Amino acid sequence: MSDEPETLEPTARPAGTIAPAAIVAPPGAAPIAGDSSAPGRAHRWTLGLVTLGLVLAALNLRPAITSLGALLEEVSADLHMSGTVAGVLTSVPPLCFAIFGITAPRLARRFGPAAVVCAGMAAIFAGLVLRPFAGGTAGFLAASALALMGIAVSNVLMPVIVKRYFPDRIGSMTGLYSMALALGTSVAAAATVPMTQALGGDWRIGLGVWAAVAALAVLPWIPLVRDRGIAGTGTGTRRGAGAGTGNETRAEVKTRAEATATADKAAAPLRITRSRTAWALGCFFGLQATGAYITMGWMPQIFRDAGVPASTAGVLLAVTMVMGVPLAFVIPRLATRMKNQGPIVVALGLCGLSGYTGLFLAPAAGAWVWALLLGISNCSFPLALTMIGMRSRTGAGVVRLSAFAQSVGYLISIPGPLLVGVLYQHSGGWGLPIALMGGLMVPQMIVGTLAGRDRTVEDEC
Repeated sequence: MSDEPETLEPTARPAGTIAPAAIVAPPGAAPIAGDSSAPGRAHRWTLGLVTLGLVLAALNLRPAITSLGALLEEVSADLHMSGTVAGVLTSVPPLCFAIFGITAPRLARRFGPAAVVCAGMAAIFAGLVLRPFAGGTAGFLAASALALMGIAVSNVLMPVIVKRYFPDRIGSMTGLYSMALALGTSVAAAATVPMTQALGGDWRIGLGVWAAVAALAVLPWIPLVRDRGIAGTGTGTRRGAGAGTGNETRAEVKTRAEATATADKAAAPLRITRSRTAWALGCFFGLQATGAYITMGWMPQIFRDAGVPASTAGVLLAVTMVMGVPLAFVIPRLATRMKNQGPIVVALGLCGLSGYTGLFLAPAAGAWVWALLLGISNCSFPLALTMIGMRSRTGAGVVRLSAFAQSVGYLISIPGPLLVGVLYQHSGGWGLPIALMGGLMVPQMIVGTLAGRDRTVEDEC
């Protein structure tokens, strides 16, 4: 990937003043001290637009998956899928996230993060529109992959957008879009089955309806597509910042040289693979994603096989997902107030272990309790996103760490849903798959504790 610095046109300044080296005030970000060129009204308008865009984008990052989980039995029967093929289908999301997520930093540098998120929302819309018209498994997978490609790049760039526009509110803004993500996930899980039944019982209509929500998410990002900078990267400089004005004193020249040297050091490419924290965070992300996608893909079927009605099974999945709405706002704010996030990791892991134990022993009798516990455990996702923002000092570091942790994490998570399908088909029950899910909580707590230590990847690279 190219690490060439991106340059911006200079802003007019009074004669005799120096443009700060390697410091850029991006549209919507906090204005540079002494820079009167950033009007407050435009600043507030941009921040409001970005906030709306974050919320609508987050609402669309999971319905393509959870709406399918609620109707997986009907889709499998209509498209003649075996249990193994259905397992492959539930493994497609993390596979796409790993493959396409790694391209997000390059795309963000070339086109800007807002433009890439806008394109991602458009891809989600197109995939959800095309999926109901699939005549077979291959076409269904291709349309799903298109939507998931848009989700993948948006997943990676959400922490980047937050770091860029809200550098002093990482916890609260991460919590806001995590709440919206959990809300979209839970509503799709709960509403898809009854909505499908109300519209005639055709699963194609039930899945296709979510394309309308995706279309709305494109709109707020359109005015932002021309914003191509990445705040805090240390690579964006105003053109001419390295040259003197002709009226500088020796002290000013020295100050400018020191600032340029600091910027050059910050712009040095991170060897992210040398960071133990990055690897720990990637493994933590992967293990929590494994649990989340197994839950989204298979939990309704586990309850249905235990005798729970299909509509109730969908609501149970919604309960699991909706727990993320309040907790996704609380946990990131709590995490940013703590130097070490390990205790939160362990608490969430113990909830997941308890939920899987109950699901193994009495899936139907304690269904609501297990759904609540697993919902709390799934809040490891917003915690992981928050730690991505906290484990790097610069915007460039966040871009690289986000892409690395999420791509490695989703690669790790790929076998999980597939293995669950294989175990279910060949064992004839849910005992072994649930034991696998519970067992994975132990390494998740270990690597999450390592990732939660108070350090940054720049210190390790």
